[in-house]
Amino acid sequence: MADGLDVDRLTTVIEDFNTIFIRLPSVRRFNFSTLSVLHTLSRKGPLRLTDLLATEQLKQPALTSLVAKLVQDGLLRRRPDPSDGRAMLLSLTRSGRQIVRSRHANRVAKLTRLVDQLTPEERAVLAGSVHVLTRLTEIAAEEQP
Repeated sequence: MADGLDVDRLTTVIEDFNTIFIRLPSVRRFNFSTLSVLHTLSRKGPLRLTDLLATEQLKQPALTSLVAKLVQDGLLRRRPDPSDGRAMLLSLTRSGRQIVRSRHANRVAKLTRLVDQLTPEERAVLAGSVHVLTRLTEIAAEEQP
């Protein structure tokens, strides 16, 4: 149903790009799970642990342990859920937000250096792809339970 689009090749190209793009030098090293939790909370706002569990590829005991460590490290905070006092909401602290912002700024700088090496025609194609990639992300989000 891809109508002339080589989805296998596209998948490989995206995987290769991600391999290069997600690895940024950092003064403070974090594992993938930590960065994923920080990124998710940055994008989706305060969440319950059970809601966060739906987005992360971790079992509940591992996520509970990771969240406890991130709270202890001052990157996350817990507060009672106003709609259910028995539940807790997790959100980023100032330090957690700073990590997300810093990584984003590093990626913008890295991608800018790469894009600057493209021809004007290649940059135009890439600019047109932003809408398509956004739409693919929206479709994927709609498919999630």
